[in-house]
Amino acid sequence: MTATKTHTPYGDKTAMVQQAVGLFAMHNQRNGTWRNLTGAMPKGTAGATATIRKQSTQHMPVVRCQDLGKQKGDEVTFHLLNPVGAKPIMGSRYAEGRGVGMKLSEDRLRVNQARFPIDLGDTMTTIRSPADFRALGRPVASSLMDKYVDQSLLAHTAGARGFQNNIEWVVPTEADPDFAEIMVNPVKAPTKNRHFIADAGAIKPFAVNAGEVDLGTTDLLKMDTVDAIRTYVEQIPLPPPVVKFEGDPAADDSPLRVLLVSPAQYSAFATDPSFRQFQASALARASRMSNHPLFTGDVGLWNGILIVKQSRPIRFYAGDTIRYCAAFDSEVESTCVVPAGFGTNFAVDRAILLGGQAVAEALASAGEERGGIPFFWSEKKLDHDDKAELLIGAIRGVSKIRFEVDTGSGKQFTDYGVTIIDTAVPIIGARQ
Repeated sequence: MTATKTHTPYGDKTAMVQQAVGLFAMHNQRNGTWRNLTGAMPKGTAGATATIRKQSTQHMPVVRCQDLGKQKGDEVTFHLLNPVGAKPIMGSRYAEGRGVGMKLSEDRLRVNQARFPIDLGDTMTTIRSPADFRALGRPVASSLMDKYVDQSLLAHTAGARGFQNNIEWVVPTEADPDFAEIMVNPVKAPTKNRHFIADAGAIKPFAVNAGEVDLGTTDLLKMDTVDAIRTYVEQIPLPPPVVKFEGDPAADDSPLRVLLVSPAQYSAFATDPSFRQFQASALARASRMSNHPLFTGDVGLWNGILIVKQSRPIRFYAGDTIRYCAAFDSEVESTCVVPAGFGTNFAVDRAILLGGQAVAEALASAGEERGGIPFFWSEKKLDHDDKAELLIGAIRGVSKIRFEVDTGSGKQFTDYGVTIIDTAVPIIGARQ
């Protein structure tokens, strides 16, 4: 009897597992700002399906927990070490039993299923169109999922989605009835001790004047503003942890933090005659760590702050609402608006200063039938095989990392690894 040729039939479960593993690997290896801000997972376990539980390094802004174990509920737990303060016991004083306690906080966040279905057309579409929609469907779906991942990380870290709303956004504005479900976990406004605004080349705590944010159209992001940010970071107790890039030999001696700025903010200081020097400094630092991709492109390194241009702004137009925390010891959020005087020529953009442990991303198993991988594909024929649909999905959730920190003079709710600086920016026209 002639042996049957090896082939993979339509709908074979093994094929779907292989595709899921490939999709997950492709997503993790893509080149982008948020991917480059995520630490590598611990090494030593081969294969995605063999991983039971992993948590990426706490020295990067995005801390990822990959929990592929079967468990009840839709929450994933992160273990985070709270800051510890102490003084030494000197000489012959009795030390036994006087050890300083360590508090390992648990940060829980929910995960949910996010899916993007793509219509691949029908039999007549295949006949009439010169394009192969089935071949085009996978990159389109993959691009949508990557946008969702990056934009949800951006909005959670910024503490707001903003109001720019062009076709490049897959995460809708807060006015959309599905916004809360799409974000999975609450988008938290910046804590009072981590929220600032530009002030004539300097920065000051977020302030409100007669119900409007206390910003003028001349309060732009400038190099002096970056200097003020560095001064602030160096002088406060318990500043955001430094970022340690893998392979950076100067990580301890010359610590870095990352400032994400909008394209309009970047343009405001990129015209500075000294900015070429800042770009050269970034390239020089990159050369010492095997040319880390985050240090290439539209970046500059100045005074320990790596300035990176993000692709989309967190933007507030004239009359838009900005949420903020009015008290250090409360997470209750208040609101103000962008001054009407900003008109259609100016807006408020949000710069994001990132340290280690800024935001948590949890990935959970999509089920054994999908290979136990957080990301998965599905293809289905409909209407007696006349039509076809492709779907990409993921089981994940994101939340900003926040502690209630004892500063010595009282407890303050603190966005541990992220600081927000709102500035005015010139814009090219009315809201998009």
